[in-house]
Amino acid sequence: MTVTPIASHRKSREITVSYLGGLLFNAGFIDEKQRAEVEALDKQQFRTQSRSSKSRSEEDTSPFKALAAMNLTDASGNGTRIDDFLLARLIAEDAHLPFFKIDPLKLDVEMIEAKISRPFARKHQMVPVAIRDGKLIVSVVNPFDTVAFDSYQQMVKQEIETVVSAESDVMGVINEQYGFRASVTKAERDLSRGAIDLSNLEQYVKLKSGAEIEASDAHIVNAVDFLLQHAYDSRASDIHIEPKREHANIRFRIDGVLHEIQRVPKLVNLAITSRLKTMCRMDIAEKRRPQDGRIKTDHAGKEIELRVSTLPTAFGEKMVMRIFDPDVMLRDLSGLGFYEDELKIFNDWIQRPHGIILVTGPTGSGKTVTLYSALKTLASPEINITTIEDPIEMVHEEFNQTSVQSKIGITFGAALRTILRQDPDIIMVGEIRDAETAENAVQAALTGHLVFSTLHTNDSATSVTRLVDLGIQPFLISSTLIGAMAQRLVRKICEDCKRNRPLTHEEAVMLNLQAPAGKRIIVKEGAGCIRLSIDNAIRDLVDRSEDFLKIKEMAIKRGMRTLRQSALRKLAEGTTSFEEVVRVTGI
Repeated sequence: MTVTPIASHRKSREITVSYLGGLLFNAGFIDEKQRAEVEALDKQQFRTQSRSSKSRSEEDTSPFKALAAMNLTDASGNGTRIDDFLLARLIAEDAHLPFFKIDPLKLDVEMIEAKISRPFARKHQMVPVAIRDGKLIVSVVNPFDTVAFDSYQQMVKQEIETVVSAESDVMGVINEQYGFRASVTKAERDLSRGAIDLSNLEQYVKLKSGAEIEASDAHIVNAVDFLLQHAYDSRASDIHIEPKREHANIRFRIDGVLHEIQRVPKLVNLAITSRLKTMCRMDIAEKRRPQDGRIKTDHAGKEIELRVSTLPTAFGEKMVMRIFDPDVMLRDLSGLGFYEDELKIFNDWIQRPHGIILVTGPTGSGKTVTLYSALKTLASPEINITTIEDPIEMVHEEFNQTSVQSKIGITFGAALRTILRQDPDIIMVGEIRDAETAENAVQAALTGHLVFSTLHTNDSATSVTRLVDLGIQPFLISSTLIGAMAQRLVRKICEDCKRNRPLTHEEAVMLNLQAPAGKRIIVKEGAGCIRLSIDNAIRDLVDRSEDFLKIKEMAIKRGMRTLRQSALRKLAEGTTSFEEVVRVTGI
């Protein structure tokens, strides 16, 4: 990344709604009528600069949020989303500075705390993001606030270079990083004094915004609130709290990969764990056996559930929280990474009146998201959709959902038998684990029901042999199985910083690729799926009990794209990286 030094001669000015509207108009994103509406809004005198007299909650009146509230549509017809990221790009272009997308996972929190105070950072909406070649790289919202730059230059006594970032990125770092560390520090101090009573914590918490968290609140409560907010904003699917000898590691799983986020003192970790156990109504005193619970929270106006699990380890209780965000769990099928031909085939599958559709892959590969998205597509007042899950991962009012409770005899198989007497049209079984569930799923399909389920197999062809292993006759599989789809999650390359790089000879060999003479294969730095559609040719192989390799070979001949082929296509398109292809396909 190339950065430009701060120009001390640049005229200092505030960023207003009118200024942002002018940028959008000049770039062709809004028309004359929309610009007039923006100009009218500017009479309310929104500002981002000189915030010292404003309370924290008044950040909601920033010009960026004001424009977002207008829900402006892209007049250029390109479907570009008008948000603070687009505005930051336009500001950067106007100021002749680079735009920088902040990645919280790559920030040095200790460096940030050492280089700038939270009040100064929040007042001027600026945060240091890196040190490069002895220069401090600072992300700002308003690159025209030269007074703030001059003041900061005198404080750090170091050469500063500036980049422009979105307001949500900058304020997210300030609120989450500073807020969490400050709460941990204060909690450690109070715990050392014996000032916090862990037995008196609330059983339910409504997550606070940065504006609502006050210094007088319990520091442990604040630390947990900041932690959960950070996880939601980072699109994490899981939060891991892992005790070590002298501290605890906090890691987030994002796009299938774990990232270390924070380290907290052991004493504070005990308090955080107790807080979370209380929130999900676990027994705080019980530390010798595993426990499970659920937390329901509010964040940004929507309800988010967390499934919590504890496990005794050598250094204390390890806690993992699975996050179920409705925006992630209930997506449109078009947003799941299907290619156009794959989406057409999958849509054809789910429109069938009866049969079995399987989604396969390891834990954490997005199978449940795919099933929920399919059910959401099919849901209507004329359809009775019933699910059996272990546990219910996302409550949806259009589904009739029940959970497995093995202690009282409600297994997948037993629940499926009962559901068949509930006049269902579509049934979703969380997982086919045993012969009873497999047999009942096949019976449901034979009696005119559309059944969705998952299997833990590495590819779609293996799902056929897995059903045979569970005792299902091949002729029943061939007559009920509509199709099987295997999937994996790969991390997408950031659009803001992707760049070309050539594959090395060794990497090309790993992928079984060969470049033309004298040339190199170029990829990008910074979801794959396969399908098995059961047509007559494949149905004949299943009836003859052929092994999965022959079934797979026939499916490929008839148009199936393997996981490896899909991953290589996404690599060629620049959607993902070589490292991700190797990681998820095991090449």
